[in-house]
Amino acid sequence: MTSMGGARAERIVRELFEAAGVGVEGRAAGDILVKNEAFYGRLLREASIGLGESYMDAWWECDELDLFIEKILRADMKKKIDGSLRLKLLTVQALVTNMQSRARSKIVAEKHYDLGNDLYQVMLDPRMVYTCAYWKHARTLDEAQEHKLELVCRKAHLEPGMRVLDLGCGFGGFALYAAEKHGCEVVGVTVSTEQQRFGADLARRRKLPVELRLQDYRAVTGTFDAVVSIGMLEHVGWRNHRAFMEVVHRCLRRDGIAVLHTIGSNHSQRHGIPFFEKHLFPNAASPSLAQLGKAMEHLFVVEDVHNIGPDYRPTLLAWWKNFEAGYDSLDKTKYDERFYRMWRFYLLSAAGAVAARESQLWHLVLTHPGTRQPDSRLS
Repeated sequence: MTSMGGARAERIVRELFEAAGVGVEGRAAGDILVKNEAFYGRLLREASIGLGESYMDAWWECDELDLFIEKILRADMKKKIDGSLRLKLLTVQALVTNMQSRARSKIVAEKHYDLGNDLYQVMLDPRMVYTCAYWKHARTLDEAQEHKLELVCRKAHLEPGMRVLDLGCGFGGFALYAAEKHGCEVVGVTVSTEQQRFGADLARRRKLPVELRLQDYRAVTGTFDAVVSIGMLEHVGWRNHRAFMEVVHRCLRRDGIAVLHTIGSNHSQRHGIPFFEKHLFPNAASPSLAQLGKAMEHLFVVEDVHNIGPDYRPTLLAWWKNFEAGYDSLDKTKYDERFYRMWRFYLLSAAGAVAARESQLWHLVLTHPGTRQPDSRLS
């Protein structure tokens, strides 16, 4: 029987969900089906961690998880359920510690990006691009990722013979594309051992002028005709935004162009969502335009800001479709049922957040002050 405390928690959550248009009997699109009554108290006590971990534990189900997340975010439920001690501790830690220092920079790689290339080969497109695709003229994930890479190349005005720096190169998707399609020489850096190994092997086999280094971005030196960063600023952290921009500034040739592709937050934050911080992306925090603007002051002219945020939802849904279709081919001792549920929650809740306009995806085109304005308003 439900205790009085449990009954009160259930009443509160039901009222909050009702205001968001969400039921708990699984009857309508976006409803959840609660299977363990302890869910209600856990959600109120632990907020995002309680929501995500209770799903991992199969305490509730949802046929349209992305729609559920969209509904509760549109109802601003984050502000109504904020009782997580971990959230408070994260805030304190982010204020007193550089959570993305050089010593800590590899934590996210070990936790997430080095999980296993078998997983990412199942989920991603053939170029292994693990960032938001561009769907304006695309019908498939493969097309959308190639269109994104081409869009970045065009914004950077890449030409044959150029030397390009790729900060946060991942599996080397952009670096290999720029070398193959635009005749560029590319140096990429990543803190992920598995990504660097995978991309470097591809570059060798294809005999492309691409060097992928296992290196912190702060250690990069040299001068480049263009600097590109796709999906790395989310891992830089508010204390290091200026240091990141200084690296781009010192490495970018006087008349060169920098293109930054990053998930963006509508408000300035010092740490990420506690569930994602704990299980998926430790030390990650998407920047706001205010934070990036302050970090770029006196260093760059912002030539263009292009928001392709809505394109992230179809990207995430395509990743989920690929993962679900290929899951049976993966090693279940490594990717067990609880991992499957965590990964589903991750991809579909992120898609819901995009649909609710909680997350953006910005392309920033930057130049040195005093240089000629490039044609950067491209789509």
